[in-house]
Formats: sequence, structure tokens, C-alpha cells
Amino acid sequence: MKVLMFGWEFPPHILGGLGTASYGLTKGMSQQQDMEITFCIPRPWGDEDQSFLRIIGMNSTPVVWRDVDWEYVKGRVGSYMDPQLYYDLRDHIYADFNYLNANDLGCIEFSGRYPANLHEEINNYSIVAGVIARQQEFEIIHSHDWLTYPAGIHAKQVSGKPLVIHVHATDFDRSRGNVNPTVYAIEKNGMDHADHIMCVSELTRQTVINKYFQDPRKVSTVHNAVSPLPQEIQDIVPQKKPNEKVVTFLGRITMQKGPEYFVEAAAMVLHRTRNIRFVMAGNGDMMNQMIRLVAERGIADRFHFPGFMKGSQVYEMLKASDVYIMPSVSEPFGISPLEAMQCSVPTIISKQSGCAEILEKCIKTDYWDIHAMADAIYAICTYPALYEYLRDEGKKEVDGIKWEDVGLKVRRIYEEVIKQYNR
Repeated sequence: MKVLMFGWEFPPHILGGLGTASYGLTKGMSQQQDMEITFCIPRPWGDEDQSFLRIIGMNSTPVVWRDVDWEYVKGRVGSYMDPQLYYDLRDHIYADFNYLNANDLGCIEFSGRYPANLHEEINNYSIVAGVIARQQEFEIIHSHDWLTYPAGIHAKQVSGKPLVIHVHATDFDRSRGNVNPTVYAIEKNGMDHADHIMCVSELTRQTVINKYFQDPRKVSTVHNAVSPLPQEIQDIVPQKKPNEKVVTFLGRITMQKGPEYFVEAAAMVLHRTRNIRFVMAGNGDMMNQMIRLVAERGIADRFHFPGFMKGSQVYEMLKASDVYIMPSVSEPFGISPLEAMQCSVPTIISKQSGCAEILEKCIKTDYWDIHAMADAIYAICTYPALYEYLRDEGKKEVDGIKWEDVGLKVRRIYEEVIKQYNR
């Protein structure tokens, strides 16, 4: 089966959970012998793993015809794309895009991030998708998150192939209900045009049905999974102090993630004992606010803000932790608790997270219940039997949650969608 997939980020260059999920899902799907995935991202960097899929960079797909020689094209795109593909795509430019700010290859530049002109990049991405959809061979289109829904719609209109969209989050999750009307309109338009909608949790599925008014029959829950730890990560030996416990929050420090509840729970725990350190790893628009709150609560000497972490840094931090906590206000899924449990770290999650639907060997509290959160932290740090149970059983549980199984479920959805579409 040939799949044309649109995404916004791909490891090792990730800015959030979307890239991690995209990698895990495509790697899991690639275990199927006949699965061929072409994955489009705004800007490849050349160090992406293309052993199980092919990556096309929107920034190296021409939208304006240029007379350029092979060696020059090879020098510009050869690290991540076959130069011949550039010429093949050039033959499928479908309109006069000279009004766009194209470079010397006739391509549009993309930041590969989430820039101030994000909506302009989303629009340009959808234009480039039209060229790719005319040139590539595929049976189904798969668009990840709202940023690529317009591209999916355009590819569907160009190719006449069915569109599946993957909802990793909605603006209701990101904004605590204070929805951006422009983003909502893009999300709803994608859902309206989709032949099927995959959601990362039942929580998200209900949001899609009730807030975006979608037919429940075309909306499925497809929970995320976790990738096996590579050997170099397994070999990391954590640096731990024997008489001190470490409790970690790791994620974007934003309203959605509930960082203030973590700080308040930490203050309660530190009124009972002082042998615990708290770590808030990540960055975000509430970082300074959290630093001030820590100071106001008088716990700055036991609280650390190491900043954004990626790759092996994440696992070094997790392995050095005695407790991992995700107090999200609204979390469509949340892969990080699975990663923590994989590292044998006892985990506390909010009941308002999608992963709570599939995890049992962890402690679940309401995000706002800082008393319950503080009790859970204190108990894990104080009672060895509870710590060991959550450590061992948690790891056992997540080791059975595999992307390969998720890939098979996605395949069944594809087959049903294609069958219905061709009727």
C-alpha cells in the first residue's frame, strides 16, 4: 500500500510530541511488508532516518520552473533527496506561482519550525502539496494535525484519492477553551473534507464529535504507543544521590500542561519533607510566571528549571528521576508518561489525559487536585514498596504498548476507507 503522508516535524528535529508520534507510527507501519510511505515535511535537515520511508522536503519541491544543472541541484538537496525527484516534480508545476517568493531552485523556503508567519507557511505548504500530489503515486492521503489539513485537502482535490486526517490535538486542548477562530476554522475544514478522522484518544474523539460536529461513524480512536529504547539509551547510568529524591515535570511550560499545579503540589510536599528536589524541564510562555511562583512559595532552593531538553538529555533526566508527573489540564494523549515508565520511573498523570485510557500501572489524579498529587508524590518517595511496584509493573505495561500494533489498526482503517471511497 502506498501512502502520501503530510507532517510538520520529524526526528531528530522535534519541537513537541507530534514529531515523536509521527516517527513511531510510520516506523510501526513500515513493519508491514507492502507498506510504502512518502512523508512530506516543510524542511528536512539531512539527518532524518529514511531507512523505512521516503522524505520529501516542501522546501526542495519546485513551484516555479528554473533551468538549473544537475550538479547544482545535487549540491543543494542531495543530502536528503534524490536530485532526480526535483526534476520529476518540476515537470508537475500546475500554475504560475511567480508571484511567490521562490528561490534560485524555484522552491519556497520554510523555517521547519513554528514561526511568527505560521499561517503563511501553512498556505505555502498546501500549494507545494499540489505539485507532489500530481507527481507521486499513492492510494491514500494521511495528514497529521491542523497544520497539514489544507495540504491534505488540496492533495485530495488534485488526485481524487481519499483523505484521512490524524488529530493529535485540537485548539480546545491548547487554549483551555479560549479557541482561536482561525485555527478552529482550519481544523473544522480539514475534518469536514476528511473521509476518516483518527484521534489519539477517546477524549479527543468526543471533542471532534461534539465541538466540530463530526459524524461519529467516521471518527476512530487510535491510541499512541512508544518506541523501544535504543541500546545507547538503555545503557545510560543515572546520577542519583542516595538520600535525595527527584520529581520531574517534562514538557512545554504552557497553560495546557498545568505547570502551576505541579508547583503548588511541590510546595505542599516540601512542607512535609526537604529531601526531595523538583525539576521543571522545558520552556514555554509560562516559564517566567512559574519561576516567580516558585519564589513566592519559598521553595526556590529545591526547584530547578534546566530548560528545553531533547534526545538523550530527556532520557538522562528521566533516569535520574524517582517520580515523573504530567498534570495536564487537557492532554489529547501524552507520550511522555509512557517514556518515563519505559525508563522504570513511577508516574503520576492527570485523569484529563488521553493516555489515562490505556495506562493502569500509574497513579491518576484530577489535574486540579493538588492535595491528591502531593500525597501521591510523597507516598512514592517515602514507601519503597509502592515505588518498586510502580517502577516494575509500569515498565512491564508500556513494553506491551507497541507502534507495530497501532500500525496494523491504521492499515485496517485505510483499507475500509479506500473500499468505501471506491464504491
